[in-house]
Amino acid sequence: MNELLSTTEMARADQLTVEAGTRSLVLMERAGRAVADAAAGMIVSGGRITVVCGPGNNGGDGFVAARLLAGRGYTVQIVLFGNRAALKGDAGMAAAMWDGAVYGPKAFDPAEADLLIDGLFGAGLVRPIEGEAASLVLAINQSGKPVLSIDVPSGIDGNTGQILGSAVKARKTVTFFRLKPGHILYP
Repeated sequence: MNELLSTTEMARADQLTVEAGTRSLVLMERAGRAVADAAAGMIVSGGRITVVCGPGNNGGDGFVAARLLAGRGYTVQIVLFGNRAALKGDAGMAAAMWDGAVYGPKAFDPAEADLLIDGLFGAGLVRPIEGEAASLVLAINQSGKPVLSIDVPSGIDGNTGQILGSAVKARKTVTFFRLKPGHILYP
């Protein structure tokens, strides 16, 4: 299949799936499992993984992946850009199922990981990454560690491929259902 879906079309596909009877939290669990499977293929069993989560559903996917990877014997830590108590909906539920520590961006030390998972922002990002989020992206990019991005590398516009301020340079990206135009358009 060579079909692309815009971010609006992808949101509609998710909505139709939910209307057909699949709970949205189940979709998040499936996404997190796909990320965990990809991560497990990128490092040795029992390796150290840092998941950088954002305040939306991309971060929720990251919490799910972290929980599943910890259950598989990996040493996992979460760095959250945002306030855990402010997470809403499925992302909030995914965060509630994580029983490990959650660190703020100032505690982010890429040297403590063999793999970084980028769950900061997804394909629906519409404004430039700035401030503390841009500092996180810079730290990820300068770490020299392999990076796995969830949905699209954070900072890439899912519809155009344009860099919104700054963007994560991922070695691998796991996306769901269909590619978005931003996966194939330059830069």
